[in-house]
Amino acid sequence: MRTSIRATFCVFFILFLSQCSPENQSEIYLSGPTMGTIYNIKYVPNDGVEADILQKEIYAVLLDVNKLMSTYMPDSELSRFNQWQSSEPFPLSEETLLVMREAKRLGKLSGGLLDVTIGPLVNLWGFGPQARPEKAPSKDVVAELSTHIGLDKLILDKNSASKADPRLYVDLSTIAKGYGVDRVAQVLEEQQITNYLVEIGGEMRLSGKKLSGAEWRIAIEKPVTQERAVERIISVGNNGIATSGDYRNYFEEDGVRYSHLIDPLTGSPITHNLVSVTVVSASCMTADGLATALSIMGKDKALSLAIENQLAVLLITKEGNEFKEYTSPMFDQIVTVY
Repeated sequence: MRTSIRATFCVFFILFLSQCSPENQSEIYLSGPTMGTIYNIKYVPNDGVEADILQKEIYAVLLDVNKLMSTYMPDSELSRFNQWQSSEPFPLSEETLLVMREAKRLGKLSGGLLDVTIGPLVNLWGFGPQARPEKAPSKDVVAELSTHIGLDKLILDKNSASKADPRLYVDLSTIAKGYGVDRVAQVLEEQQITNYLVEIGGEMRLSGKKLSGAEWRIAIEKPVTQERAVERIISVGNNGIATSGDYRNYFEEDGVRYSHLIDPLTGSPITHNLVSVTVVSASCMTADGLATALSIMGKDKALSLAIENQLAVLLITKEGNEFKEYTSPMFDQIVTVY
């Protein structure tokens, strides 16, 4: 998959050094490459579970997710679906269909702002694997390409998917990395490991507590371009968590800043001042997709949607030279802030 599996740039969560230090041997720490990034796992050991065997199983699961949903592997299941220039049903695995169904559900929930079919627009604006354009695309080019985009053109059946438009292209980057986190958590729980922290490229799933009995604590990054700094330290209980932001992945042309976050309704990068969105949910896949959708939505609409649907959300805006935080009631209820 691409360097960051999601089309939006994934904001890194900063783990406390005390949790990852080789000097701290209280929990078992596993790490390795996956999806163009790194996975990090900490867990309280369970008798009878050998770490090296567990790591092989985790690697196999993540490799399988990549083989199913990567847009960078030409022979992945998703790439073969994208190459299918037909409106006839294309057989897909249960896993890929599950992620597509959640993407469509979140797309409907967000009023179409999470749209896994906008990959061609992302590429057009220079935020995909293709080279950045010498200048911003014209409105006519954006409008023509937009006619081949839309979640309504992706039709899902029990064992297959089809395209209302044969040119439809699906990119699950905004949600599949979170799904990978959930799959790793499932592997751990199948081994009766219930105290763990799983992180892939910034998306996380946490359960239970550290061996000491302390909560797993994570830090959300301050949305600044020049440095790595902590905005807020939190614990989220038994939940997944994902953050989306646009403060590093952008380009400027003639004094205009173009975000990598593309609004499917306009076909153009967002221009509002919401710079970071954190979502806490039982499913990291769901949190992953929602973080992108709310980032595109803007502060007022995002907060309204979060309140209406009881979503746990932290929004950070840049107002003048200052950052301001806005939280939903559900975030205040389930998240501990330090």
